[in-house]
Amino acid sequence: MAVEKILMPQLGESVTEGTIEKWLVEVGDTVNKYDPIAEVNTDKVNAEVPSSYTGVIKELIAGEGDTIEVGELVCYIDVEGGAPKEKQEESTGQQAIENISEDKKEQTQDEEQPMKRRYSPAVLRLAQENDIDLEHVNGSGKGGRITRKDIQKVIDSGEIPAPKQEEKAPEPKQEKKEAPAAAPKPAAPEASKGSDVPVSEGDIEIPVTGVRRAIANNMLRSKHEAPHAWTMVEVDVTSLVEYRNGIKDDFKKKEGYGLTFFAFFVKAVVEALKEFPQMNSMWAGDKIVQKKDINISIAVGTDESLFVPVIKNADEKSIKGIAREVKELAQKAKTGKLKGEEMQGGTFTVNNTGSFGSVQSMGIINYPQAAILQVESIVKRPVVMNNGMIAVRDMVNLCLSLDHRVLDGMICGKFLARVKENLETISKENTSVY
Repeated sequence: MAVEKILMPQLGESVTEGTIEKWLVEVGDTVNKYDPIAEVNTDKVNAEVPSSYTGVIKELIAGEGDTIEVGELVCYIDVEGGAPKEKQEESTGQQAIENISEDKKEQTQDEEQPMKRRYSPAVLRLAQENDIDLEHVNGSGKGGRITRKDIQKVIDSGEIPAPKQEEKAPEPKQEKKEAPAAAPKPAAPEASKGSDVPVSEGDIEIPVTGVRRAIANNMLRSKHEAPHAWTMVEVDVTSLVEYRNGIKDDFKKKEGYGLTFFAFFVKAVVEALKEFPQMNSMWAGDKIVQKKDINISIAVGTDESLFVPVIKNADEKSIKGIAREVKELAQKAKTGKLKGEEMQGGTFTVNNTGSFGSVQSMGIINYPQAAILQVESIVKRPVVMNNGMIAVRDMVNLCLSLDHRVLDGMICGKFLARVKENLETISKENTSVY
């Protein structure tokens, strides 16, 4: 048998490291190629690491809770049909020599610390949010590189390094007695950490999981960077409700899955996005990027997490195709089988907040997108019709949160008006689900 390495894979765009949440195998277990061997959490997604080989797990290098950089070793596996012994011994000897030379290189690198200033986006973001000076953080990664786990240890310890304040502190103390006023400054990181929250007997302290922390960081970034504005329209979907309710049973018998209202809403949004491509844009600092593809992100919540899978090229899909993809993506999210690539590339988000009874909400934009549309509950309400008569109609609120750097009220108003028109004109006479 030959001993092979299994490395931390690239689990998504801009993902530089992952945390081993749980090992799915033990030493001595036999696995097939592509079998999942570990559950990994990143800033972007929870995913399973597949085995690169068929063989027997020899050694688990990373422990549960360890944060490993992409390309770093996570375990060894004995693989059948390896190279002949002589070649193995040669390669082992050569590898040992290479390892020695690498060790020497790493020793000199540690002295010069060339990797210390190579920070991943996750490390930079976490350090900035907690006012941590990275120059005074010891890295546990290769060549002294600072990992997200190192930053988290500093935050949990409550000892936030602030060298600039410490350097300035002695001078005011000699000249003025007002200098002690600078002392309370380190309390700010503690407040952001939440350490000042009183805990009484009977309270339950729930550790923050990697997924929950990633959600918190992404939401915080969106609210801090994107100036949110909000608008809403009321839509009469009586014809849509009648049409869908009239065909849903036959559709399920024929297709094997349900026809939800949400698929109609997504289709109406997609058609409006084709007419108003400005809504399908992203802020990029010195420019605005208007995306060619229309990829709709949908929010799927579980008991502990929130996932945002993407319907790719939604403008090329029928209502039936959208309904099928929504069902499949939601099922994968709830069973933990979503892949990293299925959560990437979204250009506009549609959130089905009405599924749990909401009638009005203000969504946080899914960064770096420019807008998110909340589809609220369909409710029966008395409405004054054009002829002055009052009728009971099926009404729904559509709530749009927008990034005011990219979008203005006029374009968003026109976009919502088009979505409203698309929904109010749906009927069995002019709309096919196929």
